[in-house]
Amino acid sequence: MRNEEKISKKVIKLVEKLPYFSIGNLKLAGVGSEYLRILAVRMVKRGDFIRIKKGFYTTKFFVDKMRSENRYSEFLESLAIETYSPSYLSLDYVLYQNNLLTELPVNFTLVSKSKTASFNNPLGNFIYHKIKDTLFLGFKVEKKGEFLIYRATVAKALFDFLYFRKDLLINKETIKELRLNLGEMLPEDKKEFKTYIDLEGSIKMKEIYDKLGID
Repeated sequence: MRNEEKISKKVIKLVEKLPYFSIGNLKLAGVGSEYLRILAVRMVKRGDFIRIKKGFYTTKFFVDKMRSENRYSEFLESLAIETYSPSYLSLDYVLYQNNLLTELPVNFTLVSKSKTASFNNPLGNFIYHKIKDTLFLGFKVEKKGEFLIYRATVAKALFDFLYFRKDLLINKETIKELRLNLGEMLPEDKKEFKTYIDLEGSIKMKEIYDKLGID
């Protein structure tokens, strides 16, 4: 037990200043990968590590540090992107940030090139929607301290929001039920939004665009 405690302290020292890490980051502790996996499970149970997904962690130390520095939100946004990349924040999450939705989202919603996935952990619910490569665009890169955050523009967040619901939006009434505050969109947002409709090119999305009446 004393030897494990010694190794645990060494492992914590290796990663406590990292925002997130994998088992590979622990190899500098000088022990085998299999033992590191067992140790990681024990450290999650003890509360030293927080498991984000299989083989991917953060530490309670770093989370507490982010909270004390009032940087917790940007940390979580960065974490959402790093958990399943390439991806960018979009849909409900970004629309709420820009007042196009009034209901507070309970999930981090992202768009990814990879297959649709979701991860639930003590830090939140992270949902990723797969989009084809030609539509994986319309986001900006923000640097906040050591974090890089990929966030959709207002126009792209709206497009993504409607695109993944397009089969449910059968008439004006179903679109109205979304309670979108389209009056918050600037003229340049509307122009950009139309470029994504044209790029996607389907009759369905053009019909939804016409029903929105945002010209």
